[in-house]
Amino acid sequence: MVSKNQKKLINSLHQKKYRKQHGLFVAEGKKVIHEFLEAGLKLHSIFTLDISYFETSSDHTYVVTETELKSISFLTTPQVALAVFHIPDAKPIDYQGLILALDDVRDPGNLGTIIRLCDWFGITNLICSEQTVDCYNPKVIQATMGSVTRVNIIYTHLHSFLIEQEEMPIYGTFMDGHTIYQEQLSQKGIIVMGNEANGISAEIEQLISKKIAIPRFGITQKTESLNVATATAIILNEFRRT
Repeated sequence: MVSKNQKKLINSLHQKKYRKQHGLFVAEGKKVIHEFLEAGLKLHSIFTLDISYFETSSDHTYVVTETELKSISFLTTPQVALAVFHIPDAKPIDYQGLILALDDVRDPGNLGTIIRLCDWFGITNLICSEQTVDCYNPKVIQATMGSVTRVNIIYTHLHSFLIEQEEMPIYGTFMDGHTIYQEQLSQKGIIVMGNEANGISAEIEQLISKKIAIPRFGITQKTESLNVATATAIILNEFRRT
């Protein structure tokens, strides 16, 4: 059974300010929930159609009906379980390898895909501008499929962060940059990806030491840009290929 207070708390976690206030976020579906449990994240509560799905303390587990689950789910088609977890603290940044930085990426689906790409390509640190969508947004959590547990995600003032990294190459993606297929790519540095509509901001552009681009091969050359998650996949693949 879901109490009124539990429903109120869960529904509030749809908004960033309440996730921050309570230090909690929502995950839905057996696979995603198991990923968080196996990663050792502190559990607040689980609401499930069947108690046998999870080996957790009964104090944290509530068996609910499909109707009750639907009333607290953020999904159009609810999964068989919903869990509330405590938001973990970020870890110190490892500067030894590649770091990905996002300049105002707003779409939850894009961020979720980018987090999965970081996990796939072994990018352990993701730096996000303060305007980038919250990684604990329910849509981002679903899109990451658990990868958010394996990527260290830090929100900070991006300009201040980059200006302190004088000794590291800072790559930025621009339409007029040097083709990435001919560029000498370092395995230590920062790769900046920009906003979906506007790309990298003028403020951040001033700090870019190496401008790179994914060349267009289409005959008409009329495609204006690539989706930021698609571009990130191509960029990370090329860095790992060299």
